[in-house]
Amino acid sequence: MNVDVDISMKKLIILIAVSYLLVSCEFLNAQEPTTETCLECHDQAVGKVEPELPYDSLLAMTSHDGIDCIDCHNSITELPHAEELPEVKCFESCHEETKEVYQWHGRVLYGECEDFPCCSDCHGHHHILPPSNKKSWVNPLNLPETCGRCHADLDIVEKHDILFEKAVEVYKSSVHGRATAGGIYMAATCNDCHSAGGTAHRILGPGHPESPINHFNIPKTCGKCHRAIEQDYWEGIHGQLAARGEVDSPVCTDCHGEHGIISPSDPRSPVSPTRLAEATCAPCHESARLNEKYGIPTGRLRTYVDSYHGLKSKAGDVTVANCASCHGAHRILSHTEPSSSIHPSNLQETCGECHPGISRAIANTPIHGTPGMSQTPVARVVQDIYIWAITIIIGGMVIHWLIDLRKQIKRVFRMKRIRRMTINEVWQHTFLMVTFIALVITGFSLRFSDAFWVKFLFGWEGGFPLRGIIHRVAAVLFMFTVVWHIVYLTTKRGKRFLFDIFPERKDISQLTHMLKYNFDKTARPPKFGRFSYIEKAEYWALVWGSVVMIITGFFLWFDNLAVQWFPKGFLDVMLVIHYYEAWLATLAILIWHMYSTVFSPNIYPMNPAWIDGKMPEDWYRQEHPEDPMIKKGGEIDNADESVE
Repeated sequence: MNVDVDISMKKLIILIAVSYLLVSCEFLNAQEPTTETCLECHDQAVGKVEPELPYDSLLAMTSHDGIDCIDCHNSITELPHAEELPEVKCFESCHEETKEVYQWHGRVLYGECEDFPCCSDCHGHHHILPPSNKKSWVNPLNLPETCGRCHADLDIVEKHDILFEKAVEVYKSSVHGRATAGGIYMAATCNDCHSAGGTAHRILGPGHPESPINHFNIPKTCGKCHRAIEQDYWEGIHGQLAARGEVDSPVCTDCHGEHGIISPSDPRSPVSPTRLAEATCAPCHESARLNEKYGIPTGRLRTYVDSYHGLKSKAGDVTVANCASCHGAHRILSHTEPSSSIHPSNLQETCGECHPGISRAIANTPIHGTPGMSQTPVARVVQDIYIWAITIIIGGMVIHWLIDLRKQIKRVFRMKRIRRMTINEVWQHTFLMVTFIALVITGFSLRFSDAFWVKFLFGWEGGFPLRGIIHRVAAVLFMFTVVWHIVYLTTKRGKRFLFDIFPERKDISQLTHMLKYNFDKTARPPKFGRFSYIEKAEYWALVWGSVVMIITGFFLWFDNLAVQWFPKGFLDVMLVIHYYEAWLATLAILIWHMYSTVFSPNIYPMNPAWIDGKMPEDWYRQEHPEDPMIKKGGEIDNADESVE
């Protein structure tokens, strides 16, 4: 009996408990959701940035202190709620005034593009902290990372045609980025330059007239931190031009850069003393269009670079005068302005900063005159004297050298000579020599079109188009010479030539022997046959170079056909091969061939075989003692004169 009572009591207790739970759950569903009821289901770690604090304490630290969950998640009307909830719309809940000014980088409005950030992308979700908090995503120290979530994403950058692919990365290496990383709150960050109207939510494109990065607003944007420099800029000629709406007037970013601004003391900076003239001032002041528009004299850069100041600057001297030293850095005025640093009345003071005690007359000496020269009368007289002296003295030396060279060449021709080349071979060599020289000059003239020697040769009207014609005609004649030589190789003498010029194993031993001789390891040089390893190497290098230059030159000449047959980039490869093979051939001729045929002490002033095919017998016997004809005591090659 007692057992049955106990069982009944247990059932009753269980029934009461289940009923209580059911009633409690029904009551829970019936009540309005609160932060407390939300936290009964959601882990306290949701959105936490301070793991040691409970969520309600964490919320009290954020900008949303006193705001309940339901204030943001107002779509929840009953518990349990749906698994997926609508996006929280901060603009509709509390921040309606922000919606009026919020534009995503001047492109779209809120809700129109999934790739552009919503509130939580910049401010966070449950851990929204005030900007003054170091852990806030929008704290100045953290902004580069926050903006970088999109602007460092190459997929987004490419998809939306954002011009600066690595803006955040470049910013971090700048003076502003390094200062921010060092904990300096006052250093400029993304919002300081891109936010319009005093709010970080209004980011406009550079084309918008109210954008702080609009060309004409940039001085004001930078002036928020650099007030004195901004004032100087507006007073200068560049600021005056910007104020009247000239789009080609330089502003801060034109000289200093945009995201990657580095200190002037850094040699990489465009405003460093050693780079200022060429990297910053020259692009505008050497522009023919701008010089014509504003009536500015041309050639200023050249006159500076060729001057004492310019040469010292190029050598790395950071103390020597540069453009800013005389004209100023930001308050740059015309020389006609009385307050300008280069006004005649102020030049003595300006120059005196580097040259204490300088006289007024010397300070007013023109600086931008003939490159490297002063325009004072005395300097011009000295210049004329030196020009006449150089002409007479050096001209006399040249004439004396030519007279002596003529005598030496006549001496060589009076020596007993033997035939080295037939007339046929001489003409082959002549065609090869002339076409090669023409190809080198006209080819490199295209690559170095600004060089003085190119301007001297082809700088006249119609001269440069003629360069191309000469290059192609020389190319055709060069190929004709190659075909001529191939036909020659089918003759009896040509076959013997090919046999004698072909590399052999003994060429390697002769090279080793020659090195030992030149380093005084052996008393006698090697004994060469008809052709030495030097001549063999030169000939086969010529064969290889001719094949390469003809093939690549053909594709570059008929480029319209090449692009139909081959993939993109093929012509770039052909151009690189053609260009560097030309350098290889030119240097080989100048160094290898010219030494062995002209400058070697054994044959100076030259080997005359290229003129009539004959060379002094003593020279030949000394150079080629192992030639079979020499060993037989016969006259070299005379038996083959009929081949000519």
